[in-house]
Amino acid sequence: MTPLDALPDHRLTQLQTLEAESVHVIREVAAESERPVLLFSGGKDSIVMLELARKAFAPARIPFPVMHVDTGLNFPEVLEFRDKRVAELGVELVVASVPDAIAAGTVREEPNGSRNRIQTPVLLDAVEQHGFTALFGGARRDEDKARAKERMFSFRDEFGQWDPKNQRPELWDLYNGRTHQGESIRVFPLSNWTELDIWGYIAQEEIAIPQLYLAQERDVVDRAGMLYAVNEFITPKDGETVLHESVRYRTVGDANLTAAVRSTATTVEEVIAEIAVTRLTERGATRGDDKVSDAAMEDRKKEGYF
Repeated sequence: MTPLDALPDHRLTQLQTLEAESVHVIREVAAESERPVLLFSGGKDSIVMLELARKAFAPARIPFPVMHVDTGLNFPEVLEFRDKRVAELGVELVVASVPDAIAAGTVREEPNGSRNRIQTPVLLDAVEQHGFTALFGGARRDEDKARAKERMFSFRDEFGQWDPKNQRPELWDLYNGRTHQGESIRVFPLSNWTELDIWGYIAQEEIAIPQLYLAQERDVVDRAGMLYAVNEFITPKDGETVLHESVRYRTVGDANLTAAVRSTATTVEEVIAEIAVTRLTERGATRGDDKVSDAAMEDRKKEGYF
């Protein structure tokens, strides 16, 4: 008889379990939904989600388009990465432009410089224009308290709005993706992933990422304890001193409101080592646009944001 310790171990690792769940969700939506779309910004979470979609249908192409709600304030490196990755996979890219909406007068820019709230009507207009019935988003429950409330399949009414008190049950991982005319489903395949899981998967699968995620010397200004890189959207104010620091980005939102963190991590493995010991979430550490109130994210999600 073969000794027990010589038998193959068929148990899945943490990352294999998460991958299997996400791939199942993506395939389920593709089978059930009339016109799905995947939100792809070029950030690390959407990069992993796009890779999972590629795996879900390989060797065939991804059978739905990807969409980016472009605020016009993105890091150029991220937009370059977005376009390169979309071209490599041969998928259709839909760009919903906030600057175009501002120019057309359909939305109005806020005085604080944030375009987060006006992203919502631009997103909803694109959903209506293209007839999308299910939208894949890269949100994770560990990012924010509002996102922790949301189910894997998040029902949205005909106005694109979310009611946190009226969510569909997901017992035994069974998902209800049925919608009526004008309604839609937001789907979050990465719900159960953490920031550490994302980076572990990037390392395991050797997935390419924008260089912003790795540390290098950058000119930054310190504003209320947050380090903002000097760029076309950030210029030093009177009295501010430009510092030359080794920093990297944990998340890449709008360049005018996303801060970097001090770091010496120049490889994915070093990033993982840093994240493993941090106790501050990536949004709390770097996103100036979520500092409006404790309920900022939930308010935006109720209006139709991801």
